[in-house]
Amino acid sequence: MKVPRTRSQERILNLLNALHQPVSAQTLYTELRNRQQNLGLATVYRALEALKREGVVQVRTLANNESLYSCVQQDQHHLTCVNCGTSIPIDECPVEELENRLAHSHQFKVYYHTLEFFGLCGSCQSATGPD
Repeated sequence: MKVPRTRSQERILNLLNALHQPVSAQTLYTELRNRQQNLGLATVYRALEALKREGVVQVRTLANNESLYSCVQQDQHHLTCVNCGTSIPIDECPVEELENRLAHSHQFKVYYHTLEFFGLCGSCQSATGPD
């Protein structure tokens, strides 16, 4: 049975849809306050967690441990530099077949997946010199 969303959850989901980019919970909190939709930061986190469990919001944790939230639209794949934090999106999905196979073999409903490679971008490699 699907649990109805709270007004807080609906506000956050609408804002995430309007922003069209992954944002932190703190950014969501600030943006909601700027729009005169006063929600506490703890409420924002609780609503994000509920929306994540529902499968409509996904979270991506960066190398600096910051969590970015966005609406589930497509799977996300990135190359992330551990030095400067640059994150380069990868368009192809090298694990789509694996996801389908695991979902079937384990009777598991997959909402989304993320794939992230961590290393040094070209600029940071140039700055540090050869290995």
